[in-house]
Amino acid sequence: MLELRHIYKSYAEEHPVLSDISYSLKPGEYVAIMGDSGVGKSTLLNLIAGLDVPDSGEVLINNTLISALNDQDATLLRRKEFGFIFQAFHILPHLTLNQNVALPLLLNDLPVDRAEVFLAEVGLQGRENDFPRQLSGGELQRVAIARALVHRPKLVLADEPTGNLDPDTAHGILQLIRREIKKNGASGILVTHSKTAALTADYVLTLTKHGLQPTAIHTDR
Repeated sequence: MLELRHIYKSYAEEHPVLSDISYSLKPGEYVAIMGDSGVGKSTLLNLIAGLDVPDSGEVLINNTLISALNDQDATLLRRKEFGFIFQAFHILPHLTLNQNVALPLLLNDLPVDRAEVFLAEVGLQGRENDFPRQLSGGELQRVAIARALVHRPKLVLADEPTGNLDPDTAHGILQLIRREIKKNGASGILVTHSKTAALTADYVLTLTKHGLQPTAIHTDR
């Protein structure tokens, strides 16, 4: 599904962020990426999504080189195949919750009744006609998660998806993300500082200046 080939990224000549990152993610695999703040985890997700471009190296989705696509084709690929859960929620304030979640369905010509189902999945049943201004930060995060998963994407990219949630809600959301990835034969990348969250993935990697390293983690659970 995803292949990274020798990815390099710097924001200034004296400030390299990613150096020689290579990795392959197969359909059905779900991996957590941990690492120190500033090491480049969010940058890596942006490169995978085609929202930023590497200084050198290649990002391929289903053997398609992202950088070789024009803007329209790249947008269509992201719209159909990707589900984004980023730290900035990007919920549209003038749309109801149901309309926000239904956007990927409308753009992909899919049945919009699935939006109501996914709002219920994230614990917001009965709130379909509310507007974002009526929600807390944690509730907005759940709307963003529902919107990311509703069209059954083949690649889910989640950047600290439970950062604004209480532990019980976070547990349910993490199980939902994993369940949707597995049910749809998708691939998923979870970026997190939480060891508990990381343990819901199939395996854990740590991003360092030396690349992505397999990691065994332990919690007090």
